[in-house]
Amino acid sequence: MQKRFYSLDVFRGATVAFMILVNNPGSWSNLYAPLEHAPWHGCTPTDLVFPFFLFAVGNALAFVMPRLQEAGTAAFLKKVITRSCLIFLIGFFLNWSPFIRWDNDHLTFKAWEYAGANGNLIGIRILGVLQRIALSYFFASLIIYFFKIRGAFVSAIVLLLGYWVLCMFFGNAADPYSLNGYFGLGVDKAILGESHMYHGEGVAFDPEGITSTLTSIVQVIFGYFVGFYIQQKGKNFDMLSHLFVAGCILIFTGYAWDMVFPINKKIWTSSYVLYTTGLAILVLSLCIFLIEFKEAKGAWSRLFDVFGKNALFIFFLSGFLPRIIALFRWVDHLDNEGRKVYTSAFPWFYEHICKPVSSNLKNGSLLYAICMIAFYWLIVYYMDKKKIYIKV
Repeated sequence: MQKRFYSLDVFRGATVAFMILVNNPGSWSNLYAPLEHAPWHGCTPTDLVFPFFLFAVGNALAFVMPRLQEAGTAAFLKKVITRSCLIFLIGFFLNWSPFIRWDNDHLTFKAWEYAGANGNLIGIRILGVLQRIALSYFFASLIIYFFKIRGAFVSAIVLLLGYWVLCMFFGNAADPYSLNGYFGLGVDKAILGESHMYHGEGVAFDPEGITSTLTSIVQVIFGYFVGFYIQQKGKNFDMLSHLFVAGCILIFTGYAWDMVFPINKKIWTSSYVLYTTGLAILVLSLCIFLIEFKEAKGAWSRLFDVFGKNALFIFFLSGFLPRIIALFRWVDHLDNEGRKVYTSAFPWFYEHICKPVSSNLKNGSLLYAICMIAFYWLIVYYMDKKKIYIKV
């Protein structure tokens, strides 16, 4: 059965919309708790966005894999390698963009490495969200194509258990699941170099690092299993009830594993994979129930499905456009010492339109994020009306 489930498009679009929401606050210092990542161990709603998207990538793969298999191994490899390289390079381009930066009052080229204000070496980050999507999609596709369903299941178990073993035996014995005790930190530093890693934790640490990609591959494989199962079973309550039970089992297993291998997005632990996959299955089951069974489609589903039709493009644009706009700046005011304080269109909109709406700065920050969703929705809605779909 090759029927396309509209609910899968809505699920993917809702994930992209939430991704834009959490990635575009008015102020990173004023966030409601559910819109923040867990400090280390644990899982907030924000920590569900990325694994849900990888799960959706696996869902989509289940619908195209039969065509790839029919085309033969050479055509399959060409398609998967080309798509993976393009997504990876787009992510790398996004990290380096817009290739120029303001240095005091002068625009300079954004070099591969350069000295920061404190003298530390700053470099272009190599990995990132799109790069992880590319790598996870690539390896999951190879595993599924060559090892089939049973082999892919065994591979998923080996990756989850193997990653746990690596963390336990090669990490710091005192606390192998801590930031400094995580074994993958040394691997990333050795291969990527500290200046080309993420520094959001205050030190060189990449949440989309090399070693933690091992388990993100499983997220795509599990998404494929669900998409494959939906196709095989068709639209019936047996399919829906089995998905619901599977989701509950995975959540329970993830919680149980959490007691010895903590749920943690930043090192993408095996328990995190099971827990988030279980939640993704439950959310998808709800979408299937409402849309496919109850036919409760309307404005709410339309809101999300246009995001799903240009998912990678709009994610890229939401990261690229603010960087371009930030280059066109002007003096907003002078600080207490008489120094110029610059602003640009998006920051000005937050400071002068969204921020003043409430004395609670979290409300203004949230309002700005919602406005960003509306702004990007208008773009993808227009593209959908014109039948413009940018595929990679």
